[in-house]
Amino acid sequence: MPDNAKQIENKGSGFLQKVTGAIKGLFQSQLAIPVIALLILVLFNLIRDPSFFSISINTNNFGNKVLSGNLISILNGASELVILAIGMTLVTSATRGQDISIGATAAIAGSVFVKILRMGNITVGTIILGVLTACVVTILFCLFNGVLIAKFNIQPMIASLILFTAGRPIAYAINGGATPNVQSNLINYLGGYIPYVPIPTPIIIVVIFIVAISIFLKRTTMSLYIQSVGINEKAAKLNGINPTLTKLSVFIILGVCVTLAGCMNVCRISLINHETILKDIEMDAILAVAIGGNSLGGGKYKLSGSILGAYIIQALTTTLYAMKVSSTAVKAYKAIVIIAIVVVGSPVVKAKFSQLKGIIASQISKKRESKRVQAEAR
Repeated sequence: MPDNAKQIENKGSGFLQKVTGAIKGLFQSQLAIPVIALLILVLFNLIRDPSFFSISINTNNFGNKVLSGNLISILNGASELVILAIGMTLVTSATRGQDISIGATAAIAGSVFVKILRMGNITVGTIILGVLTACVVTILFCLFNGVLIAKFNIQPMIASLILFTAGRPIAYAINGGATPNVQSNLINYLGGYIPYVPIPTPIIIVVIFIVAISIFLKRTTMSLYIQSVGINEKAAKLNGINPTLTKLSVFIILGVCVTLAGCMNVCRISLINHETILKDIEMDAILAVAIGGNSLGGGKYKLSGSILGAYIIQALTTTLYAMKVSSTAVKAYKAIVIIAIVVVGSPVVKAKFSQLKGIIASQISKKRESKRVQAEAR
């Protein structure tokens, strides 16, 4: 019996050490800032309103039982931003810069999607054709930015400024200067809820996309190539990696991300408005990358960090609206919080924290040594 008790105690102690080590490793990793920011938001909302994260089952307009609540709203509302943050992360890693035209390019994708849908009856085949056509067109526009960056060595933000300015007028022209709508139950299902499925369809699409892109990056050498080019392009070239092809590849992936986000947004509201669709989302996507602990100077990245960053931005927005903050003031409050998060996660502040941690550890070590010497003297 004593031996069994000792074994159980050892197992418990070993498990506790593993958990403690995992938590310590997490807070020392790149994900420390987004995880801490998310925990602060969660605690703030639980203190402010214990029912903030409650989930209820309601009946929607189609008579189906669906999940609702602030948590569902956060996961659902961040769908487009999560997808675009993934694309922005890869572009940032490979090109050491950001594409600020994704909102305007999403407007083009949405316009092409609506154009195809309005050519006849809306069926599953029409929707698939619309998405594929929009994807091809959007990839071509993204490759336009990619060529300027990869071939002509133009800074990403400057290169994408062209489509940032011209993208929405192009989207407006695609549908003949109109803002047409699309009415179909299939569209409503994609932007809302599929019958007998209580989870919003955009959340399901995001989960499928995250799994697909993760498998693609893990099963291929693309992730290694992207990070190698971002860290040191010349060294990557000497090791047989084609930097131009790698950069163009990330813009193809970005084109897919932009298409999904644009088409998803059209399905939500059943129309295309070139002026308002995903307006300013490029700024939120860049912030999601930064909040996620990824360097905006390129190189190594963590998609999980950017995904967390996207959900943090949406959680902050939902929190502010729940506090009855006006829509005009939300951006100002978001800016203040995001500045604080980004500053805390900056290399300078991290270096100061590391230095402070070293001093504290040194002081603790000295005290322990002093106690040990005193104990031996006794």
